[in-house]
Amino acid sequence: MCIISKAKAKDADELIEYFKKVGGETDNLSFGSEGLPFTVQEEAEYLLHLENSKDGIMLLAKDNGKIVGNASLSRFPRRMSHRGEISVTVLKDYWNRGIGGQLLGKIIEFAKANAFDIIDLQVRNDNLSAIHLYEKFGFKTIGTHPSFFKDIPFDYMYLEL
Repeated sequence: MCIISKAKAKDADELIEYFKKVGGETDNLSFGSEGLPFTVQEEAEYLLHLENSKDGIMLLAKDNGKIVGNASLSRFPRRMSHRGEISVTVLKDYWNRGIGGQLLGKIIEFAKANAFDIIDLQVRNDNLSAIHLYEKFGFKTIGTHPSFFKDIPFDYMYLEL
């Protein structure tokens, strides 16, 4: 069983390495094994910023202290502040163990507690297990981008809270 907790600045180094690993395991993400373009310092500062934020959160799923899953929610600015966008990732060895659902459930709890009205996401439309998970939580498909990645369609999904 994984422990779900808020990411802290001290997790930045391990989180940067996690993104490289998870990015190299799947074609479903916008990044590959290069990870995300942030330094450990930048990631730590971002996590510190989120610590008491009502506009965003990053959660980690840890198994024996090792990051095996991640989910984040970020509120859109200004006139779109009623909406937020989420992302969920899980290491391939941990797929189909309910970790994505645990993370998503906690993200939705945070969104409701902090006056989000709508949560958006994008998902490859051939990633049927992710789509099934999102639908289980009530997300609905509202459109498809035919070439989100070159020649790969992505569905736009949303959840009204």
